[in-house]
Amino acid sequence: MAIDESEIMKLDLLPEDCIVQILSFTSPHDACHASLVSTMVRDAAISDLLWEKFLPSDYRQIISRLVLPINFASKKELFLKLFSPLLIDGGRKTFSIDRISSKKCYMLSARELSIVWSSNPLYWCWKPLLHSRFPEGVELIMVCWLEIKGTINTRMLSPRTTYGAYLIVNLAGRAFGLDSLPSEVFVKVGDQESKGILYLRRNYVNCRKQEMERVLMRHRVETLRSRVDNRGGKERALRDREDGWLEIELGEFYSDGVNDKEVTMCLREVKGEHLKGGLIVEGIELRPK
Repeated sequence: MAIDESEIMKLDLLPEDCIVQILSFTSPHDACHASLVSTMVRDAAISDLLWEKFLPSDYRQIISRLVLPINFASKKELFLKLFSPLLIDGGRKTFSIDRISSKKCYMLSARELSIVWSSNPLYWCWKPLLHSRFPEGVELIMVCWLEIKGTINTRMLSPRTTYGAYLIVNLAGRAFGLDSLPSEVFVKVGDQESKGILYLRRNYVNCRKQEMERVLMRHRVETLRSRVDNRGGKERALRDREDGWLEIELGEFYSDGVNDKEVTMCLREVKGEHLKGGLIVEGIELRPK
C-alpha cells in the first residue's frame, strides 16, 4: 500500500527516539524496509538504540562467552553477525539468532551431553568430525545400552517461544543394530512431556541389507520390538539437513520467560539389550518452531 507524502512528513516531525520506539514494535526485516521511507526514518532504523532492542536482553553476557571475539561497528552489524552460529563456553556450545523470528538458538555439543559409557574408548570414540561446527564429536563403537541426554535451563532461551529440540547425528557406513527396534525420544519440562519413537536408519540406504536382516532375524527382531511400549509416542524419522548431517526431533516445549525450568532431552534404546554401533553424534540443537 502506498504511503501518503503527508504521512511521511508527519512522521519526520517526530523525535528520533519516538520513531525508534515505533520501529521497535516491528521486526528487524520491517525496520530495514522502513529505512527507505525518509532520511529521518532511515537514521532511526540504523541507530544503535533500535538494534539494541532487537538484540537479546543478555547479549553482552553472551558475547563475553565467545571463543573468538567478533568486531562490530554498530549494534545492527552485531545482530547480523549473530545469524551465524558462534562457538561459546570453550567450544562446547554454539549461539545464534534465528533469521526468521530473531529468537535465540543454541546447540549443545556432544561433549556437553550425558552419553552412557562415552568415557570408555571401547564403546565410544571421540574425534574431529568432518563438517562439524565443534572441535570434536563422538562415534558409537558398540554398546547394548544407548542413552543420550542433554539439559538446558529455559532462562537461556527466548521468552514466550515454542522450541524444538533436535539431535544432530550421522550414520557410519558400518552402522548396525540401530534399527532393530525403535529408539525412544522425549523432551521433558516439569510435568510436561513430549515423546515419540524413531527407527535409526535412512529410508533409502542399504535397503537390500535391511531386507536380508529381516529375513534372517525376523523372529529375533519381532521379539525385541514386542518389549517396547509404543503407546503415546509419535513415530518420527531421520531428516536430512543442508549441512550434510541428519536430525531427529526429540520433542518440543514452551519457554514462558517467567519460570526458570530445566529442560531434559533424550534419545535411548535400552530394552533390546542387543549390540549396536555406527551412530555419530554432533550434539543437540534448540531452535524456535
